[in-house]
Amino acid sequence: MRYETGAAVGADQLIDLYRACSLGARRPVDDRATVELMLAHANLLVTAWDGGLLVGAARTLTDFGYVAYLADLAVRESHQRRGIGRELVRRTRDALAPRATLVLLAAPAAEEYYPLLGFQRHPSAWILGPGDRLR
Repeated sequence: MRYETGAAVGADQLIDLYRACSLGARRPVDDRATVELMLAHANLLVTAWDGGLLVGAARTLTDFGYVAYLADLAVRESHQRRGIGRELVRRTRDALAPRATLVLLAAPAAEEYYPLLGFQRHPSAWILGPGDRLR
């Protein structure tokens, strides 16, 4: 397994990865333009490669000093349970300042995974969805 930080990843590669894991149901895999924006504006991307195949990605938006939002942690189902997700999170955290907090919203299928890595559940997360009106 080869890990890279900042590797060039194409939208089609990321879409293929999403479709090969549970995130495919929650990401805009049929909207290539949006996936291109997701890649262009994430400022920390750590990837895992099996030869030339993208098998894992941690896509993060961060200021590097105080907080980082781990927007996606994706590992192909065929490559899960090999420590790839843990290594992607470790490398993501290593790219941040020591006092930075790593925050994520877990997909329902992964809710039990994150405590195994040491993440703590936070009681107050709030979202304003794309169709929700700001009052």
